[in-house]
Amino acid sequence: MSPNTCWLCKIFRAEENGISSKLSLEEVLQWSQSFENLVTSKYGPMIYKTYLKTEHSDENIEFWLACEAYKKITSQRKRISMARKLFTSYIQPQAPKEINIDSPARKAVLRNIQEPTLSCFDEAQKIIYRHMERDSYPRFLESQFYQKLKHSLQTNGNNPMV
Repeated sequence: MSPNTCWLCKIFRAEENGISSKLSLEEVLQWSQSFENLVTSKYGPMIYKTYLKTEHSDENIEFWLACEAYKKITSQRKRISMARKLFTSYIQPQAPKEINIDSPARKAVLRNIQEPTLSCFDEAQKIIYRHMERDSYPRFLESQFYQKLKHSLQTNGNNPMV
């Protein structure tokens, strides 16, 4: 496959994305073992987000990853700022990237961000994780997107795609 026509190569141009390691068949095959393997691997979240864009639901992985980053914030000032940003981007009704959570979870987040703690988005994050794991993840594994990726790595003798 020529780098000019390879759809995956366009996603993973090392110089454009700052990717220093290579995507391997082993990593891609591990994604099919569990959703956790996918979202905690080096390239899994980026590939999965690209797939979710085709389903118009990439806000889910974006929110989940933003929550993971939020939990690492040590500064109270930065935590407050990030909590507001997460709320206005993903939680509030009509948010630009509104996620699909139930009303009680939405209200809990609203209460929690009045004095943001590291766990104030936990319930919403769990809901989104379960939604992705049960809904879009099985479709991802069956998708042409994932199958082509696997096939291209298998036929290239596990040569890295990046």
